[in-house]
Amino acid sequence: MEFTVRQIAVLLNGHVDGDDSLTVSQLSKIEEAMPGSISFLANPKYEPFLYETRASAVIVDHSFTPREPVGLALIRVENAYLAFTQLLEEYYRLMSFARVGVEQPSFMHESSEMGEQAYRGAFSYIGKNCRIGHNVKLYPQVYIGDNVRIGDNTIVHTGAKLMDNTVVGNHCVIHPNAVIGADGFGFAPQADGTYKTIPQLGNVVLEDHVNVGSNTTIDCATMGSTIIRTGAKLDNLIQIGHNVDIGRNTVIAAQTGISGSTRIGENCVIAGQVGFAGHLTIANNTKIGAQSGVGKSVTEEGTSLNGSTAFLLRDNMRSQAIFRRLPDLERRINELEKKK
Repeated sequence: MEFTVRQIAVLLNGHVDGDDSLTVSQLSKIEEAMPGSISFLANPKYEPFLYETRASAVIVDHSFTPREPVGLALIRVENAYLAFTQLLEEYYRLMSFARVGVEQPSFMHESSEMGEQAYRGAFSYIGKNCRIGHNVKLYPQVYIGDNVRIGDNTIVHTGAKLMDNTVVGNHCVIHPNAVIGADGFGFAPQADGTYKTIPQLGNVVLEDHVNVGSNTTIDCATMGSTIIRTGAKLDNLIQIGHNVDIGRNTVIAAQTGISGSTRIGENCVIAGQVGFAGHLTIANNTKIGAQSGVGKSVTEEGTSLNGSTAFLLRDNMRSQAIFRRLPDLERRINELEKKK
């Protein structure tokens, strides 16, 4: 797919220094670019590559002044990094939504409906009473259970599973082998030491603009819904338990585990391998460092947490009590030393 430099400049609300009739067909790093590609320059340490790159065009800030002559087109914009990000998004959209039609073999139950400009890949399956929106792309081997709802412009990649009654909003992306709506981990202990399975009767709701990474699992609610709210971004290999509620625009990195009925606020940033106990409430704008263990609710917005260790519970609780008092103990020691 080719575009002229002029067309790209219009898209990015920029202007061109040089030949705006040149065509580009791919995006590249400035140090690896070839003719027919477009790149960007935002970090000054990469400026030397500008004078030797083979790219046809480079996106730069309005304020950028070359120190040497350049033999390519410069697209000047307010912020080169953000403009290139916008271009990546547009390129991804064009590539991801290019497919239309139905590949065979595939199956869709006669009671289900799918909107215009949709794509169903080979070996995909759609169960009963599903309502799937316009421009939705279901890649090969996707499984859609009964009574599933999917909004417009959503992509479900290869091998992902949306179990019965799942609801997915508009502009969502579900990456390969994610499982959404499997049974939550619900078992009631019995007097004889065995466990009785608790039926999981709820569903999962993904609101608009949610991304779910590869091999991430989101369990259905015991009753009601497990909810991932608008704009949340989930990395690969995340486990989200039943009845969890994740707030708007929260981002969660890989291998995080969230136990059942925990509520995470809006605009939180959760690093990799964080573990949450169940039934917690995490305030908005909380930041949690990698491999942290969160065992208590966070009530104050904007809190930053980090750290975890595991040893005998009795000793651990005593150590935590002392640890929380360390700043006060340090102050008292300093005061005693001053009196010497």
